[in-house]
Amino acid sequence: MPELRHHARIDDPDAIVEVLLTDGAVVVDDFLSRDIVDRLNAELDPVMATAPSAREFINDGVAFFFGERTRHLTGIAGRSPGFARDVLCHPLYEAVNERVLGPNCASWRLNIGHLLERGPGAEQQLVHRDEAVWSYLPWPHPEVQVASIVALVDFTADNGATRLAPGSHRWDRDRRPTPDELAVAEMPAGAAVLYLGSTMHAGGGNITDDEWRRGFHLSFVLGWLRTEENNVLATPPDVARGLPRRAQELLGYGAHDAIATGGGYLGTLDVRDPVELLATGEL
Repeated sequence: MPELRHHARIDDPDAIVEVLLTDGAVVVDDFLSRDIVDRLNAELDPVMATAPSAREFINDGVAFFFGERTRHLTGIAGRSPGFARDVLCHPLYEAVNERVLGPNCASWRLNIGHLLERGPGAEQQLVHRDEAVWSYLPWPHPEVQVASIVALVDFTADNGATRLAPGSHRWDRDRRPTPDELAVAEMPAGAAVLYLGSTMHAGGGNITDDEWRRGFHLSFVLGWLRTEENNVLATPPDVARGLPRRAQELLGYGAHDAIATGGGYLGTLDVRDPVELLATGEL
């Protein structure tokens, strides 16, 4: 069974990105401090205590994908100031996105930011590529997505740690991994596994009696792609105004302005940048 390579948050971002681009995934052991993890869990505990393990989704296929033993909190940036401040705007994401996504966009943005708890009895997900949601993109194409799972509790093989297939971002599109080609992202609370949207992976099965595996799933995409979650609706202006400007931009209030490189602009309001309208109180 393969193993994922590990780095520390303070390591050279170039070294982290080298592993990410070579293997398709890398574990960052101390992505969040213990204090931040504790604050986030305290902020989220009351909300998750009442979150149902079953809910309505856009279609039955999505419901099957998440499974019946998963508690799912969407639009987390609008529900958790700690997430918006300490996770969404994390400097390592900025450094990685600049190197992986930056060559193919004027700016990147949040694709999806959810909190997931996989409970006892949760079965392993179907192995998939996150970028498959943009099924109309021609193949091959440059990397369009940097994804991650941030552990808020210890992730173990038994409680559903994410499984990833190192090198699968370079495979033929029809190749599927065998069980012995999947590495288990076992990691302590505060660690994160970063992976490419083209890397095959799955949430693991939870065979424990009483452990809920809690973690953030968030990903970033090229700023000109339609995102999975409508983050502006999930975090409306009256909530977004209280967030850091960088969080506002990543949520989609910032326009994708490629004029300087000979392109155009996307996501404007009255041909202005919405993040500026938030700042002036016009939005």
